[in-house]
Amino acid sequence: MQDATAGRPGPLVEPGPELDPDELKRYSRHIIIPEVGMAGQRRLKNARVLVIGAGGLGSPALLYLAAAGVGTIGIVEDDTVEVSNLQRQVIHGMSNLGQAKGESARESMAEVNPFTDVVLHPVHLDSGNALGIFADYDLILDGTDNFATRYLVNDAAAILGKPYIWGSILRFDGQVSVFWNGHGPTYRDLYPEAPPAGTVPSCAEGGVFGVLCAQIGSVMAGEAIKLITGVGVPLLGRVLILDALAMTWREIRLRPDPQTVQPDALLADYPAFCGVSPAAERQLPAIDAPALRRMLAEREAGGRDFLLIDVREAGEAEIVRIEGAELAPRGQVLGGDIELPRDRELVLHCKSGGRSGEVLGYLLDHGYRDVRHLDGGIAAWVEQVEPGKPMY
Repeated sequence: MQDATAGRPGPLVEPGPELDPDELKRYSRHIIIPEVGMAGQRRLKNARVLVIGAGGLGSPALLYLAAAGVGTIGIVEDDTVEVSNLQRQVIHGMSNLGQAKGESARESMAEVNPFTDVVLHPVHLDSGNALGIFADYDLILDGTDNFATRYLVNDAAAILGKPYIWGSILRFDGQVSVFWNGHGPTYRDLYPEAPPAGTVPSCAEGGVFGVLCAQIGSVMAGEAIKLITGVGVPLLGRVLILDALAMTWREIRLRPDPQTVQPDALLADYPAFCGVSPAAERQLPAIDAPALRRMLAEREAGGRDFLLIDVREAGEAEIVRIEGAELAPRGQVLGGDIELPRDRELVLHCKSGGRSGEVLGYLLDHGYRDVRHLDGGIAAWVEQVEPGKPMY
């Protein structure tokens, strides 16, 4: 296939109805750009864009797509607003704490542009609903932070022949590209296989430089506007990479791999494809917070010997920790950089139990026997034992 950056795919959407006087005034700064013009703005009015997630990347993308005059914007989001979101998810505010993120986002978007119709999909995206949801939209933006959802979004978009704008952020690093089966490479050309489970932390585990969301999310929105109107050269066949710490952008070229097999139907279980098995499939030995408190008291009195291992990242432990825990981040344990002793009783914990469960499964598979983890993680500990401590 010819390099996808050598040409333009043409406008994705046909022009919609004529603009009324209020719309002409609102969008005048777009309309006077020759490359956009009246026809381009009418294409935006006629466009239907689906955004997966109203979080860090979804926040700027949703606001700018609404401001640009996209006629219909769908949001797939089933989470609620927490105070820890507000460091980067600028579409939400203090008054939205506890509210469904989709509802909160719709309120903010209405303040920006009441002409945009916002459609909420308050569901967990999966193989059973993805094709049905995607079918109603012209293009898809995905700012989620897990590989299972990315492969699901890629496959559903590819099966339906729709362009997929992908963004990814972690700490100070961001990536963004456009995938479009039949017009250029797909996400599976960039990542033929998912990385081993546990080797890449999520933003909740590894942290994220808040303004990085705006830098990458606005690029995603810009690519959507370009595809809709047909202006410029999209990021088809190119991956844009940002190092926000050094403030450098670089680009890598990407071509469709002839060895890549694009599924003609969605996989039944994308978490399993990415090596993430549901916790229910394996019963792991666990301990609750009150029992751990008793164990720690016995250890302090000299009547018990065990190690309490915190598998979170160092920054998380600086916010809140259980006294007497030793830090051994999940990635370093799973990667073999840290080897835990086999001759001591071990109790693992993380924030909520997911990462400690992964490490526990890994240790059991490697011959460890006297090991378990804290059910509910440090969140359960703070709730049940030390409610005065902060959480994040």
